Amino acid sequence: MTLWVVRHAQPLIAPGTCYGALDVAADAAATQRAARALAEAVPHGATLRCSTLQRCELLAQYLSGLRPDLTTISEPRLVEMNFGRWEGVAWADIPKAALDAWTTDFWRHCFGEAESLAELMDRVRGVWDEDRAQKVNVNGSRCAIWITHAGVARAALLLSRGVGVVDQADQWPLEAPGFGAWWQLEP
Repeated sequence: MTLWVVRHAQPLIAPGTCYGALDVAADAAATQRAARALAEAVPHGATLRCSTLQRCELLAQYLSGLRPDLTTISEPRLVEMNFGRWEGVAWADIPKAALDAWTTDFWRHCFGEAESLAELMDRVRGVWDEDRAQKVNVNGSRCAIWITHAGVARAALLLSRGVGVVDQADQWPLEAPGFGAWWQLEP
């Protein structure tokens, strides 16, 4: 199976702001450009799962308009990690003690008192496992597309490498698809 992990286009929020599960819009023109590029690249008849946040839903709507052959499913498990009380706060304004507490217990600590990395990975693993077990698509291929966020893309990357637990912050991948870009992973 090939998994296309697509990141939403540039969000309309100040750079350096913590905005995981915050439902911010994405730049419409950038989203249209991403949808056009994606429409030319993805295989016919694939299943398209989309985070329920508007910056992802807009890309899914544009893509579906260009590619009605795709089966679109709204998928709340593909929402970015919830940073709780730190949502909408500049990363530079988050107290060092809060960041240190998270990095000390990176796997289990609920940064912002909302969600832990373990909970995020469990959500992503659930979708991952379902897509790996999927039947053949309309075109005879095994392909899934996720329109999602950087954190979910990083979790998927780890799963593609056989990593299911991240005990230390330095084990978390720094790379992620750029805004409006994607990775192809082989689960």
